[in-house]
Amino acid sequence: MSKIKTAFFCSNCGYESPKWLGKCPSCSQWNTFVEEVLDKGSSRSDDGWKNYSDNKRGSRTVALDEVSSTEERRLVTADSELNRVLGGGIVPGSIVLVAGEPGIGKSTLFLQSALQLKDIVTLYVSGEESEQQIKMRATRLNISNPNFYLLTETATNIIFQEIKKLKPQLVVVDSIQTLQSSFIESSPGSVSQIRECAAELQRFAKETNTPVFLIGHITKDGSIAGPKILEHMVDTVLQFEGERNYTYRILRTLKNRFGSTAELGIYEMTTEGMRSVINPSEILLTHKEEQLSGGAIAATIEGLRPLLIEVQALVTPSVYGTPQRTVSGFDLRRLQLLLAVLEKRGGFQFGLKDVFLNIAGGLKVEDPSIDLAVICALLSSYEDIPVPQHICFAGEVGLNGEIRAVNRVEQRIAEAEKLGFEKIVVSRHNKKGFDNKQFSIEVVALGRVDEVYQLLF
Repeated sequence: MSKIKTAFFCSNCGYESPKWLGKCPSCSQWNTFVEEVLDKGSSRSDDGWKNYSDNKRGSRTVALDEVSSTEERRLVTADSELNRVLGGGIVPGSIVLVAGEPGIGKSTLFLQSALQLKDIVTLYVSGEESEQQIKMRATRLNISNPNFYLLTETATNIIFQEIKKLKPQLVVVDSIQTLQSSFIESSPGSVSQIRECAAELQRFAKETNTPVFLIGHITKDGSIAGPKILEHMVDTVLQFEGERNYTYRILRTLKNRFGSTAELGIYEMTTEGMRSVINPSEILLTHKEEQLSGGAIAATIEGLRPLLIEVQALVTPSVYGTPQRTVSGFDLRRLQLLLAVLEKRGGFQFGLKDVFLNIAGGLKVEDPSIDLAVICALLSSYEDIPVPQHICFAGEVGLNGEIRAVNRVEQRIAEAEKLGFEKIVVSRHNKKGFDNKQFSIEVVALGRVDEVYQLLF
């Protein structure tokens, strides 16, 4: 018998060491090394993908000038938001990792997308749910597909045996943390198991030109569970996020070798599955019959898509000694910076006030162009005077109280015009970047925050 070796792996980053170390040389974390048994003596047999398909990729040296630059034909799904996030569709031979919180809707989304692809043979491998559970979900989705096949298995050697029999054109694995390779003698979900199973699936995807979707878990701090090398091995990393108390979900691109990482998909969770939100601006805006103070509309950009969102602020006298600063969907340090600008440049006494800020709809916005709307919402609540409903804002605020220019202002103006707004406030420096005559909406270009205060109040 060949000798079985053990190795030590960092549970945080996956660094491998022949002996135990107190501090990881790669990520500098302490006490993260765990011992795992490696079955190095098992000889790996040939995967047998040579006769799998006719369009397998060759592995020979070729000059760069001989490579054809024709774009690969993508597999277009029935989900327009998924196509947008992937860069136009599923690339043959790509391996995609999708991560998100438990219960957020990852399995539902990709079960629904796979069931809608009725022209191709799809294999759905589940290591977490039984066949009856998946059947119940498919019945709830009310989609039938005769080319959709199920396999409830965690051993990779059995999965690949079934793949050789079925020869699917798309494989969905739910989830990568439940798979177990016979070459590694450690428990499923460990660093070495995740790395080995992902490597075997990557080898299968590249040699057979078959796209593979891997559904993964996340840790309590929001990062993808498993070694960091897992994200480097795959072609695309998608993050599925959203608040449990809201019905809206966001599919965000963290890495994409075949498209832009700035894309974003928005879904609504319904009883019949995930519904694509074509025009999210109308949903994110609250239509109120009476005007209330503390609200302002911001024109922001999420990915390549313009959005209009509502910023809500509440400013009240502080009852306790230390004023509270509470935010939802916005950066707390950014709020403190904007309050300091209002105190220094405008003379408003926010130091004795409790300030609460909320981005309506459960979104988390990092675009600095909503600074102007945040300041207007704060001033509106401070003065208890509502901001007119027909006006929106797009501008970044600097430390000196100046309104700085934002990128792609034409798309923001066009989105505001489409939704019926009569006026949009932008930076004076943005005025040079577009032709005002092409828009019917009134574009107000201002340079400082005090000018905005005089305009509104």
